[in-house]
Amino acid sequence: MSLCPCSSGDEFSVCCAPYLKGKKKPETAQALLRSRYTAHTFANIDYIQKTHHPAHRAEIDLASTKDWAENSEWLSLDIRKTDRGGPDDEEGTVEFIARFNDINGNLINHHEVSLFKKHQEEWYFVDAEAPKVEQIRRDSPKVGRNDPCTCGSGKKYKKCCGAAN
Repeated sequence: MSLCPCSSGDEFSVCCAPYLKGKKKPETAQALLRSRYTAHTFANIDYIQKTHHPAHRAEIDLASTKDWAENSEWLSLDIRKTDRGGPDDEEGTVEFIARFNDINGNLINHHEVSLFKKHQEEWYFVDAEAPKVEQIRRDSPKVGRNDPCTCGSGKKYKKCCGAAN
């Protein structure tokens, strides 16, 4: 027995294998995403095509998808966030990072948000986009190295609390 490539921690035989073999249909968007990742690890392009929304299947370049899948060393899948996409939903998104080594041995962290929709009671992949970058905003002004230390010691920040950083 072996662990499923989708990084769920479950055995492949009870995780993604039933989907890839057509014995079960994924009940959630996340389950579909995991099974599609696993299909990439096996270069199972038929499954990738079959689980692509019927209205968007013509957009798939099967030859390049197969080449990419076969020439990558698939390392892990990290689910970051799931929004809706449950058994009773009609659509949902899954944010994830798929890690793999490309044909040149470069480590790639493929980060995307995938959109899934139900069609005739089955989940399908529709589209993907890069995640939105969240801006970090300070609640207070930035303290410079030569500014007075915020602890009130009277020393410069770099000689006081900033020295530990």
